[in-house]
This record gives sequence, C-alpha cells and structure tokens, in this order.
Amino acid sequence: MSARIRIGTRASPLARAQTEEVVRRLAAAEPTLRAEGALAVEIIHTTGDRMLQGPLSAIGGKGLFTKEIEQALKAGRIDIAVHSMKDMPTRLPDGLAIGAVLPRADPRDALIAADADAGSRGLGGLAEGAAVGTASLRRGALVRHARPDLRVVAFRGNVQTRLRKLADGEADATLLALAGLDRLGLAHRAHAVLDSDIMLPAACQGIIGIECRADDTVTRELLRAIDDRDSADAAAAERALLDGLDGSCRTPIAALAVPEREAMSLRAILVRPDGTDLLATERSGSRADAAAMGSDAARELRARATPAHFVGV
Repeated sequence: MSARIRIGTRASPLARAQTEEVVRRLAAAEPTLRAEGALAVEIIHTTGDRMLQGPLSAIGGKGLFTKEIEQALKAGRIDIAVHSMKDMPTRLPDGLAIGAVLPRADPRDALIAADADAGSRGLGGLAEGAAVGTASLRRGALVRHARPDLRVVAFRGNVQTRLRKLADGEADATLLALAGLDRLGLAHRAHAVLDSDIMLPAACQGIIGIECRADDTVTRELLRAIDDRDSADAAAAERALLDGLDGSCRTPIAALAVPEREAMSLRAILVRPDGTDLLATERSGSRADAAAMGSDAARELRARATPAHFVGV
C-alpha cells in the first residue's frame, strides 16, 4: 500500500466537495491513509472550466472536463482522478479505467426560479414565454417538449455562477442537478424537484466516478473497497446506452437505470433538440445484463431515430 495517494480534481466547489467525499471514504477504508498528507489533492484546471462561452456541443463536448486530468493520470502526476460520471466520455483513453463509483445521490433535476412561488409549481408554474437558462441539450430539449412556449437561453458555469446569473436576471429559471446542490449544502435553494417522467436525468447523473491507471493493481485494490455495486451496475447500463448512441453533448439523451436486488429496470429517451419527436424505451432484466440492456435500448432508439435527433441546435 502506497503511503500517499495523489488525487486529481477540477477546481469548482462541487468538484472539491465530491473529492472530499472520496477522501473520507478512502480514509475510512484504509487506516494507513488516515495520516496527515496521505491523501493529497491536486487541483487541475480543465479546458471546460476555462471556456465558458457557448454551448458544450459547439466547443468539444464532455472531454473538455476530463482531458487535462486524464493526462496527469497517465503521466503519473496523480494516482486517481475524481469525476462527475455524467461528464465522462463513454470511451476512456487507453491505459485508464474506472476503479470505483460511489453510492448514487438523488439523480433528479431541480428547478430554481427567480419567482419562488412560480418555481414551487415546477415547469408548469413558469409564466408563458419565461426564459429557462441551461447549457444542457437534454434539459433544453425536455423543457421545450414539456412547455414549447418557454425560451431556452444559454447558461454556462458552475453551480454558484448559474445561481448568480439567475439572480442577475439573465433568465427566469434554471435547472441544476439535485445531487450537486445537496453536496454543496444548497438543496434548500431548489424550488421544485422535477419528476423523472418530465425531466429524465442525464446518464450517470448523481454518480461520482474514480478513475485510475488500468495497470495500477495496488490502487485498484484499494478502490474496490469503496466501490458501490448498485451505482456500478446502473452506470454500466446507462453508459452502454450512451456508447450505442454515440452519446455526447451534441445529442439530447436521458437515461435512468434502477437496480433492485438482482434485477434492474432502465428507461431511456432520445429527443430532437427542438423538443419534438421524443423517442422513449424501457428495459428490465437481470442486473448481470446491465450493459447488454443499455446496448439493446440504444439499438432500438437508433433504429427509430432520424438524423435530426443527432444534430444540436
């Protein structure tokens, strides 16, 4: 067991909060890591954190939040990397692997509005023509599907930045992951938590993933002690779906896998960016077949889709 584990993470408050959770769990699982300095955190500034103008679909997609961290991991500057799993491309660089995922937090989206009373009634409570700020094609498409009268405006930045933009009047409402709000101690800011029937979450939303070098057997053994089976199986199904649909920030895809004992159910949506022509499917079966369920659902949705489903607005 190494006397020191170097942990790479992004600079945002949410990324730091997620990393603190990983540190707590590692220290609880391995007594030798409880010594001062045994778990060292290195902040790595990613391209996605620096490029705050324009939608992710136009500037490179999910890899913008992982590239520099993964380069540090491959170079041996860090031993593990902490990510929001929903930000990770489905195919990892050669030589890297997901060593563990933590128990999934509530995967649903929260609505926060300038008018708290309107926001408490969910999307249906927003005034006709209200502006909803989001950088997510999925959220934007599902907002347009549920309420075609609403306007979707670009909203980039971390949680605090988006809350500030809302307070400054740049939009009438915004959508944020409830898991992120909760990890930041800001769950009380949510005016409504949206039912997944209306706003199906992003694949792997609410899951913290820990990446490591595939050949680092010592670290992989350590991470095994904090790996959560339910989250791992859900992630396997949802990431297989994304992979089968070439999932990226350029395609509005939503998915939620729910394991229960040895079974699993999966719901998936592919919708045109303008909110029209929403395609939905479901699977259920053994959780041992999680990845196969995701791949099968992807094949069905791809067969039913048109090219317009895969072109961002």
